[in-house]
Amino acid sequence: MNAPPDTDIFTLHRGTAPLLVSLPHDGSHIPEELAARMVPAARRAPDTDWHVSVLYDFARELGASIIVPRHSRYVVDLNRPPDDTSLYPGQNTTGLCPAVQFTGEPVYLDGQAPDEAEVALRVERYWRPYHEALIGEIERLRAQHGRMVLWEGHSIRGSNLPFLFEGRLPDLNLGTAGGASCSPALQQRLEAVLEGQIDYDYAVNGRFKGGYITRHYADVARGVEAVQLEVSQRNYMDEDSFAYDASKAAVLQAVIGNLLRAVLA
Repeated sequence: MNAPPDTDIFTLHRGTAPLLVSLPHDGSHIPEELAARMVPAARRAPDTDWHVSVLYDFARELGASIIVPRHSRYVVDLNRPPDDTSLYPGQNTTGLCPAVQFTGEPVYLDGQAPDEAEVALRVERYWRPYHEALIGEIERLRAQHGRMVLWEGHSIRGSNLPFLFEGRLPDLNLGTAGGASCSPALQQRLEAVLEGQIDYDYAVNGRFKGGYITRHYADVARGVEAVQLEVSQRNYMDEDSFAYDASKAAVLQAVIGNLLRAVLA
C-alpha cells in the first residue's frame, strides 16, 4: 500500500477498519496575506471546530482512517458544495468562502472579501485536494470491505449564536440527512447508543442534519453510509478561551467511542 498523503492541505491516516473519520473544520491556519484582509476577531479563526482531531484521536485504535485539513474554514469551507448552493434554504448559514462569522459579524475588512475568481482559486488549491483524498479513501475501504461508513466529526459553540439558531443547541446532534445517508439499521444502532447514555442530551436530524460531505458521498446502495455528529463545544473545552478540557473530553470520548463501535458492529 502506498504511504498516506501528508501535505500542507491535509493529513490522512489510513486505517484498516471500514470507517473513515473526516474532520473538515478542524483546521485553523489562515495564511498571513489573507489574515491581513480580515477583521481582528476573524484572525483568531473563532468558528473552528476546535480540537476535534484530539477528541477523535482514539479512533485510530478502532482501526479508523482519519483525514484532517490544515486550513481554516475561512479560507474555504470543505463541507460546502463547490457551487456554494445553500444546504439549509431559508436559514442563515455561512458560505463556501465565508464573508460572515457565526455571530453574523463580517470576516473581512471593507472591500477585502474574495471575488468569484479568488473563490475559484481557493476551491482548486484547498477544497479539491481534500475531496479527492476523501473519494480515494472511501473507495479503498469500500473495495476492501464491501461497505464502509464515512463519519463526519464536527463541533460548534452550543449557545449564544442567534445568527444560526435560537437558544441552546443539544449536546450531541446526529445527522443522517433525514435517514437518507445511512441504513435504517445503522441509524437504529446509533440512536440506541444515544438513548442508553445519561450524560448528554441529543437530537437526531434536528438543526444539523448533515452537510455537503454527508449528503454528497453517501450511497447506501453501494455500501457507502455517512453520518454527521455535531458536538456542542461546552462538553470538552472552554468556549471563550478555546482551551481543551481533557477531563470533560474523556467522558465525551466514551460516548463517541460507543457510537463508532456501533458503526463497526
